[in-house]
Amino acid sequence: MTELPRLSIAEPVSELRKVRIRDNGEPLVDFLELCPDLQMDRPRFTYRRETVLRKTVAEKLCAANAALMSKGFRILVVEGWRAPHIQRRMYAAVWKQFATRYPEKSHAALTRLVNQFTAPMNQRVPPPHSTGAAIDVTLTDLEGNPLDVRSPYVEFDPAGFHFAAPNLTPEARQNRATLAEAMVGAGITNYPSEYWHWSYGDQGWAYRGRYEHAIYKAIEPTDWRAHPDDLGEHPLEFIGRDTEA
Repeated sequence: MTELPRLSIAEPVSELRKVRIRDNGEPLVDFLELCPDLQMDRPRFTYRRETVLRKTVAEKLCAANAALMSKGFRILVVEGWRAPHIQRRMYAAVWKQFATRYPEKSHAALTRLVNQFTAPMNQRVPPPHSTGAAIDVTLTDLEGNPLDVRSPYVEFDPAGFHFAAPNLTPEARQNRATLAEAMVGAGITNYPSEYWHWSYGDQGWAYRGRYEHAIYKAIEPTDWRAHPDDLGEHPLEFIGRDTEA
């Protein structure tokens, strides 16, 4: 039997580029309208967030949330679909943050690190959020109190980004597992370099599941217009709870 190649938790662009996309034409829907029990978490950056996802992804997210609510938890959505100009500005923000944090890294090493945590604009490998396939989420109780999913790491520490990050507190590890059980049970898969990032139908999902092709390409909502304040190429500004980038 031929052994399958080992998957990289970083899911590099060079590997995702090999995954073909056959878009199924599914529309974007407002996930808060489809599933009113979902709630938005506080923003991480300074721009207007949209509340749309591909229809199947929104339905799966709703199913995951229902499973969690039956156990006393709720999903908080950080973001779903993301516009290309926001993606470029986010990439610039993460580059700036990591360049400051790791001044000793070469340009190539810094590129690999940044690409692990935010997707560059690439026509053959569209950023997951631009396809409507990806969602960033965290966990809360039914009263809306955020649950710990990252201690002992502070908010923007990349050492705690991996889903299986070492040295997590038992509480944080259990809360990640609780969220994962519901998301995986609904058919949504995790990008293992980011505990908060989940997707269905994009190239990352196809890569993780070894599917023949992805089913979602980049898309924009019908009649959508960017907020004027969000336009430009300058880096986004982080909004931190524990630290400021």
